[in-house]
Amino acid sequence: MPEITKGKATICIANYRTLDLTRLALRCIRKFTKYPYEVIVVDNDSNDESLEYLKSLKWIRLLERETGSDVSGSRSHSAALELGYENCNTEFFVSMHSDALVRIPNWLTDLVGYFGGDERLACVGSGKLEMTEKWRALLKKATDWRTFKRKLLKTPDLNGKYRYYNRTICCLYRTEILRKEGLSFLTDQERGLTSGAKLYFELIDRGYPTVELPPSVMGRYVMHLSHATQVVNIEEFAIRRRTVRKTQRIIAKALSSPTMQSIIADDSLDQ
Repeated sequence: MPEITKGKATICIANYRTLDLTRLALRCIRKFTKYPYEVIVVDNDSNDESLEYLKSLKWIRLLERETGSDVSGSRSHSAALELGYENCNTEFFVSMHSDALVRIPNWLTDLVGYFGGDERLACVGSGKLEMTEKWRALLKKATDWRTFKRKLLKTPDLNGKYRYYNRTICCLYRTEILRKEGLSFLTDQERGLTSGAKLYFELIDRGYPTVELPPSVMGRYVMHLSHATQVVNIEEFAIRRRTVRKTQRIIAKALSSPTMQSIIADDSLDQ
């Protein structure tokens, strides 16, 4: 393993045929990041114009994966994060989705600041990030009958399906701890856990402290266009029409802001 560079972060993004989203995500990072960083983009066998775009960028490290039959889904995404992590030699490893857009300056400096001087603090992140009106989120929570029934009947959660975890949408990990514990971003297929859930549970169960930011706080730094990757590649994913329409409205609203429009038009951010 290469020696870890202190005071620097590696931001890792997985790409799968999302040219416009990935380009905007990278430009936002380029525009708003002051903390020392590098970017690793792992392409999941796209073989399209998004891959050609990534090959044209000189300021990122592009890693290409051959996915074989496992083209999409959480396993492919987790394998991409694992490859990025294996090539990380910085103090912090930052997982980001291609539909997560940095929105303010110094975002990474602020998030790294949550680690403070605690060398045992393993990660800083948040739960689910959705660009949904507050009243809709409250209504959804109030009518979540499955959760109500589970709590009422005190159904055991043996596999951790309902446990909280910091999601990989935007999450900072202390690289040295992951190496020391021999942890990975690969999914736990037997328990049905995503990479973010499995890794977070392992850190918590081994006694490492973490920072759990409320979505309202993480949302100040990053906006998440939830389900955008699936909507862009709708022919490859099983997704409800209602979700498609909702996501399309969210994307249109987010990208129509003056800030995002200026970034979309600024080709110099690719240089």
